Amino acid sequence: MEHATGLVLPNSGHNRDAEASKMGMWLFLFTELLLFGGLFLVYMVYRMLNAEAFLLASFELNIALGTINTVVLLVSSMTIAMAITAIQKGDRKTSVLLLYVTVALSLVFMVIKFFEWSAKINYGYFPGMEVYQNLPAGESLFFFLYFFMTSLHALHVIIGAVFIAVVIYRTNKGFVTAEKYTLTENAGLYWHLVDLIWIFLFPLLYLIH
Repeated sequence: MEHATGLVLPNSGHNRDAEASKMGMWLFLFTELLLFGGLFLVYMVYRMLNAEAFLLASFELNIALGTINTVVLLVSSMTIAMAITAIQKGDRKTSVLLLYVTVALSLVFMVIKFFEWSAKINYGYFPGMEVYQNLPAGESLFFFLYFFMTSLHALHVIIGAVFIAVVIYRTNKGFVTAEKYTLTENAGLYWHLVDLIWIFLFPLLYLIH
């Protein structure tokens, strides 16, 4: 951005950096969507080929816990969006507080998922266990996809929580301000992706019937 005199405004370099950062994040999110889109496609193909087996296996999933985790992620998307608005208005303390709440909700999600996984493992449904080996082919395939897809999503939850923790640190240090909040926006974009992926996973795995 330049004046008529040809002088470059001081914040023009920052604006270009912010735009480049956002573009990089969008490109990264696009590759993530391709990854999970491919997994969803594979899941749908096998589900059509093993409709009855997938239905029977889905009855072993805890819909109540899945629903609670869905609500947890939806609320966390709201809190991080509010955190972005707060930092844009220059309210650093509120932004940091809302980011802490988002991280806390991510931990709640992981704790619930841990108990859910533990129950399935105790029943022997984890790939390689004796009960799993004796399941009909379609049901064992369902549990393989269930553990693989939910584990991959959980990894993204952990990465997102770490990303938000970095934003909290940099906000407290004064690197993220009302004029420079691209990092917070990028964390929000990533977290919304995590939420979106779960919005697809929940009905695909838990609500077949």
